[in-house]
Formats: sequence, structure tokens, C-alpha cells
Amino acid sequence: MKNKSLLLIASALLLSTSAMASELRVGLQNLPPYVDPGKDHSNTGSQVYYNAFDPLIEKDYSNPKAVFRPGIAKEWKQVSPTVFEVKIRDDVKFHNGEALTVDDVVFTFERLIKEMTPEYASIRRQFFANFTRVEAVDATTVRFTTEKPEPLFETLLNATQGSIVPKKYIMGLTGDPNVAEKADFDAFALKPVGTGPYGISAFQPGETLVYTKFDGFFGEKAPFDKVSMRRIAEMATRTTALANGEVDLITNVPPDQIDAIASNPNLKVEGAVTPLFHVVIFQTRNPKMADKRLRRALSLAIDRNLLNEALWLGKAVVPGSHTYPQYGDLYMPELKTFEYNPEKARQLLKEAGYNGEPIRFDTDAVYYTNGLLAAQAIKEMWAAVGVTMTLNVDPKWTGADPEMNARNWSNPMYFADPAGSFGTMWSPKGAGTTGSWSSNPAYEALWERFRYSTDVAQRRKAYAEIMDYVKEEAPFVVLYQPYESYGLSRKIAWKPLPGHIPYVLNFRAGAVSAATN
Repeated sequence: MKNKSLLLIASALLLSTSAMASELRVGLQNLPPYVDPGKDHSNTGSQVYYNAFDPLIEKDYSNPKAVFRPGIAKEWKQVSPTVFEVKIRDDVKFHNGEALTVDDVVFTFERLIKEMTPEYASIRRQFFANFTRVEAVDATTVRFTTEKPEPLFETLLNATQGSIVPKKYIMGLTGDPNVAEKADFDAFALKPVGTGPYGISAFQPGETLVYTKFDGFFGEKAPFDKVSMRRIAEMATRTTALANGEVDLITNVPPDQIDAIASNPNLKVEGAVTPLFHVVIFQTRNPKMADKRLRRALSLAIDRNLLNEALWLGKAVVPGSHTYPQYGDLYMPELKTFEYNPEKARQLLKEAGYNGEPIRFDTDAVYYTNGLLAAQAIKEMWAAVGVTMTLNVDPKWTGADPEMNARNWSNPMYFADPAGSFGTMWSPKGAGTTGSWSSNPAYEALWERFRYSTDVAQRRKAYAEIMDYVKEEAPFVVLYQPYESYGLSRKIAWKPLPGHIPYVLNFRAGAVSAATN
């Protein structure tokens, strides 16, 4: 009798696990308008790439520190300060069945280095500006050459933006199959093909994305046959879908909804402080915002700790500077770049001759968790020091709009180095600098000294000087690292891993499974 009972229990568990393995359903606040890792560094895009694409060099994502391991590249070496070589596996296939070769690796990086589209040019500036050449040495070896000594070769070859894509497939999508054309890349972004454990079998831009298990994957096979993602923009609708069993996981759960989800015996909440900053940026090229004393005053008037308590229930992290623990030796919490000082704010406003002219603050209603609420609270904080804010709620992105005065944005950590977060946004050619700030020769020289030095002490010294410059110029202010939460069915075992860039939804083997309790 005992053996029979055990057999029935085992059979039930097997059936349960088998049912879970068939499909995972996910409700997201946002989905990207296209899928091409080489074009994208958005939060919405970051959610979807890792399941379908692979970088050359992998890492242990359960570890917040950079512990690299073989991926498509089975081994690698730094030949000189400016030359790096990788040897690739010979058993990697794309989702369309084609074998991955060194030609695909070269093509992947050439489309960035040669700036074959404006989007690739942007990614090159922010990630691969130092790369000058990529070439096949033989059938399994690829050589990368840089202009200056490169201290971050492994880190950059692990970046999502360097995920390998199929040359022949892309060039054959439109026009001449022997020529890489912009139309090819546009078509690829709607019909993407990678090498990961899931292929993308259906994609409706901004609305739905469906992964299907890829049996030809070179690593451990995917735990689900199918993963269906759909956009559910409203929080109430997402939580209802989760409670009703329409989806198994939802994203972007604000702190005030955690208890409601966790109190449901069928549901649970997972969360973590995200390696990303919510920031307020200032359009320094707008005459109204040109005086740095005004910008500094607006920064000093924001009580970031109060925002954390009110909006995040104290779960977010309010830093003194633009720095993360993941930076390791370059983590510098002792720096005090941002502070709350309303009296000093009033003094600077008086010095700047501010006369009450409205400051336009742009925000999307739902894109950032607590983004609109934070903007409304900042409006009150600015009013307390005598500044009038006009809140402009609009889904249109206005980061480079010369008419914008201030707006919210996010500044993710794309890799564990200041160059991978501050640099992608605020280096001389970063996305924020080119859109709303301006560089100068002195700042460019300071950045070069930081970015390409191989001496940690010199990099620390230079980064401290960069933060002093940011404090003085005030092109932006860091608010906090948000605490991002996810609602799940108790049948699912999943949580965000600390080694990933923000918002990655990793559904690979080892990262998600049917829960055992």
C-alpha cells in the first residue's frame, strides 16, 4: 500500500512538472518595438534578449561579480594590450538551422564598428568605440583589435549588444543577398534569429512575443516548450490576470501592491534592488536651463530619501554618487555627488536670478515603476523652494528635445564597470551627453584617462574627479536604485539574478523551474 501511495504521488508530481514544462505565460508592462540586440539598450529590450541570443563570452549570472565562463567562445586570450583573440565552438547553430561560423562573428561586430545604421552607430559609441577591426584568423579564431589598450575585453564581449547574429540569413532578407542593407536589418528586427535555447516564433511589436524551445541549442535545453509574453500595461489588469491564472508571472509590481499579491495563497512576490538608477536629466542646451546654478538648485531641492520611503517603502537604495557595489574595486560610496539641501537650493536660485518661470518636466505615465508618482512628488519639493513645475505627461520620448527642460530617465548598468553605466550615458559621446549636455576638451581628456587606464588606482582617482565635475555641472541627478518586484504563481520557481543587467527575464535552464513547495 505504501509503495502504491508513493507511486501515485510521484506520478502526480511528474504530471505537474510536465504540465509546467509545456508553457510559461508572462504579463509585462512593456515590450520592445523591435528585437535586435545590436541596436538596443532599452529596458524593454533587455527583458527579452537573453533567452534567444548568446554573447561570445558567458558569465555566472548568479554572482553579482564578473565571473566569466565559456559560451560561443570556448577559450580566449589577450595577445597584446590592443589585441584579443577568441576561439569559437564548432557545434553552435542558429534557430534557422545554419551553423554559426567565424564569418557570423565578424559580421556581428562589423555592423557595429562600421556603423551600418544609426542605431548601430549609437551602440558603437557607447560600447565599442575603442574597437577598430574584427577579423577571422582561421576557421575557429576571431581577432579583435582596438585603438587604445582595452582593459574591458572580456566584459565587452559578454555584453548583450555583442550577441552573435546570422550573416547569411540577414543579408538574404531583402534586396541583394550579397550586400548588407539597412532594409535587411530592419527586417531582421521583426523576424529575429539567434542561437539561444529559445527561438522567437512570433513577434508583434510592442504587444506580444512567443519563444519556442530550440532543440538545436548547444547548451542545456530550455525548461519550457513555449514562453508567451504579452503586454498588459495597466498594473490592476496585470495583477488580475495573475490572480485568475491567465499568466504565471508579471513584471513591474510597485511596493504598495506587494502585500496584496503575497496574501494570495496561490501567489508570491520576488524582487531585488536593480542595478539601475532612476535619474532626472536637465536639457542644458535649452536657454532656460543653461545656468548650472539653476540645475544644481533643482537637484539639491529633491529629498531622495523621502522619495524612497514614500514610493518604495524604504526598499530602494539612495546613493551618494553614481556608483554600484558591482563595480568592485571601483565602487566608491564615499563620494558625495548628490545631496539634499533646500537652503542651498534657495540661495542658488537667487544667485541665478530665477524669476518663477515654469520648468517643464516630462514623464511617461507608466513606463517607469513609480515614475509619475516621483515626478508629482518632485513638483511639490521644487515648489517648496520656490520653483514652478509644469508636469508634461506624454509617452513621447523627449530626452534630446531642445524644448524639454527636465525629465525622468533610467541609467542601467550594462556591465560591471563605471564605463558600463555612467559611461554609456555621460561619457563625452554617451546617450545623455549627446542628447542634453555638452562635452569639452578637458572633460574628454579626463574621461580618456579614466576609461583606458589599466591601473585601478588611477581609474579611481580619475572617476572621483569626474564625479566632482558632475556635481559642479549638474547635468542630471540620481534619484535611487529602484526595488523591482515580480508577481508569480507559487507553481513557478524564479527570481531575478544579481549578475544580469537590469530587467532580464532569464528563462533558461537553471534559472526557472516548477516550484517544489
